[in-house]
Amino acid sequence: MSAVGIPLTTAPPSRPVRRGLVGVVVTALAAALLALTPATRAEAAPTLLSQGKQATASSEENYGTPASGAVDGDPGTRWSSGASDPQWLQVDLGAPAALDRVELSWETAYATAYRIELSSNGNDWSTAYSTTTGTGGNETHGISGTARYVRMLGTARATVYGYSLWEFKVFGTTDGGGTGPVIPGGGDLGPNVHVFDPSTPGIQAKLDQVFREQESAQFGTGRHAFFFKPGTYNNLNAQIGFYTSIAGLGLRPDDTTINGDVTVDAGWFNGNATQNFWRSAENLALNPVNGTNRWAVSQAASFRRMHVKGGLNLAPDGYGWASGGYIADSKIDGQVGPYSQQQWYTRDSSIGGWGNGVWNMTFSGVEGAPATSFPNPPYTTLDTTPVSREKPFLYLDGNDYKVFVPAKRTNARGTTWANGTPQGQSLPLTQFYVVKPGATAETINAALAQGLHLLFTPGVYHVDRTINVTRADTVVLGLGLATIIPDNGVTAMKVADVDGVKLAGFLIDAGPVNSPTLLEVGGQGASADHAANPTTVQDVYVRVGGAGPGKATTSIVVNSDDVIIDHTWVWRADHGAGVGWETNRADYGVRVNGDDVLATGLFVEHFNKFDVEWYGERGRTIFYQNEKAYDAPNQAAIQNGSTKGYAAYRVDDSVNTHEAWGLGSYCNFTADPSIRQEHGFQAPVKPGVKFHSLLVVSLGGMGHYEHVINSTGASTVPAGTSTVPSNLVSFP
Repeated sequence: MSAVGIPLTTAPPSRPVRRGLVGVVVTALAAALLALTPATRAEAAPTLLSQGKQATASSEENYGTPASGAVDGDPGTRWSSGASDPQWLQVDLGAPAALDRVELSWETAYATAYRIELSSNGNDWSTAYSTTTGTGGNETHGISGTARYVRMLGTARATVYGYSLWEFKVFGTTDGGGTGPVIPGGGDLGPNVHVFDPSTPGIQAKLDQVFREQESAQFGTGRHAFFFKPGTYNNLNAQIGFYTSIAGLGLRPDDTTINGDVTVDAGWFNGNATQNFWRSAENLALNPVNGTNRWAVSQAASFRRMHVKGGLNLAPDGYGWASGGYIADSKIDGQVGPYSQQQWYTRDSSIGGWGNGVWNMTFSGVEGAPATSFPNPPYTTLDTTPVSREKPFLYLDGNDYKVFVPAKRTNARGTTWANGTPQGQSLPLTQFYVVKPGATAETINAALAQGLHLLFTPGVYHVDRTINVTRADTVVLGLGLATIIPDNGVTAMKVADVDGVKLAGFLIDAGPVNSPTLLEVGGQGASADHAANPTTVQDVYVRVGGAGPGKATTSIVVNSDDVIIDHTWVWRADHGAGVGWETNRADYGVRVNGDDVLATGLFVEHFNKFDVEWYGERGRTIFYQNEKAYDAPNQAAIQNGSTKGYAAYRVDDSVNTHEAWGLGSYCNFTADPSIRQEHGFQAPVKPGVKFHSLLVVSLGGMGHYEHVINSTGASTVPAGTSTVPSNLVSFP
């Protein structure tokens, strides 16, 4: 792993280092005696497995005593915890190993009671050794078992300080300790990734061929990703259809220039762009032929790290309806023209101007954004984005593919790249299992257990068991809207309560057997602090029905603290195959249990009950778009006790602090236009619970809202069939 643009610093320890000469001599003597002891077994001798491996901890006393200090082989560095019980230090060996012993070198702050525990997945633990009479200094304990994860769990401290270890060493063998053959990292990117350089012949013909296949293939199985090596490309018009991504392979957008256009229009749907879903453009500079590029999209169609050297038109030819959308980390030199776009969210970007707004235009951290004026015009603007981290992306370093993982930013404004080298880390492709169509969940999990990241190439993947992401800082990156379908009612993916996992660029499509959940971030009861290194969920989409019957009780559950949900569309299908009130039953869209969770660009639609439920403290949402379920058969079907309907966004009564900006909920009860919805939003009335710029709207009078939030805000009934929203500037 190479660091790009980040200075390396080491903070001093917060209290004096205490290490005796006797401990050093004893350690050296023990090592010498072990070296002189003849081998009595034919199998490979145990070796040190933990040095330099990924280490995590329940807490750190300060930034100078990280978990990694106990596994770096340096006797002068250490890990120390907070001053409370219990505390743990965990090392990920990268692959299952047959274990022999552990060696602990304690600083003065040692444990009198602790356990050595083993796990194959980082979640379920068994005890290999325990004591309540620890003496500190240097301790060696023989253990047995096969595991990938080993931890010291301290339950009683010898001092008023926390726990402090100079070294935590795990010995064993990998021969015979694994569960299968070693899975190689890297390799080719499969048949559905199309890579061009400026000298490649027939680029336009290939773009046109794929567009003909994908233009109207809304629920098809084709998946494609176009990548352009750094350089200049002339006279291209890349029309982008369903499940198609286009991106540059430079470290910055300006490394790859297209003198031409990257176009999304709506000719396939008679000029209506409200179904232009599931596609993306990233990391390119464009010189549009006529000065303005057209990107007429709706949900699940991200526009990231783009430099448009001209204007950007977000509406289809003829200005038919569109229901987008999302821009991040981009620079638009000219004006952005939304025209008929109902709503849009733009984050951490720079624009030359913004033309208009229909219902809800929200900005955070955008240079050139209009000032807040909701509802006329309907602009809501935050000067900065509280916390953000851009999506990982594939790029070329010379001839080598790597994945760049951008650094976290706080109070960001503007792009990450316009003023120099972006901050972050580069991971070589050899550290990724390159997942190709036909791969099984068993192999994917084995690759994760081996310590590899995941790069899903374009394709559709059925999984018969949950994909378990248990290692901190794991990257799971999809190309070309790679799609995961859980079979037999399993949860498609679960992420452990660890630091810094990055999920990006894939679609989870519910299977015909009901899944209790489709994506879980953190286990139930998760409570670790991840503020310094949060997990991110970016361009991760969920679909229930549409491509065929699908069911899921709750689509996404976020249990971990500090998670950033950055652009997701969680959709119970209102059209396509396998659609009906019970046929694609899905009661809940997104449930947030973790504290300090931030959603930037949250799109959740059509669930049978609550679309979003928020139980965690200090949650924040910047931009929310919702439609209630079109197919509710009658008022009784959506009745929530004495309340008419389930809110589109509900903050639980137990929550004391929550804040949200730029939220809209729309109803279109096509099966029974007489249905009434009590409100779009529901929240406790407390000083710490605040909403800004809310609206509800009835689409053509197909059902109505009686209030905006709780019992506050005007009904949409007086608007009749005019599709005029009821707006509320703030609540309470």
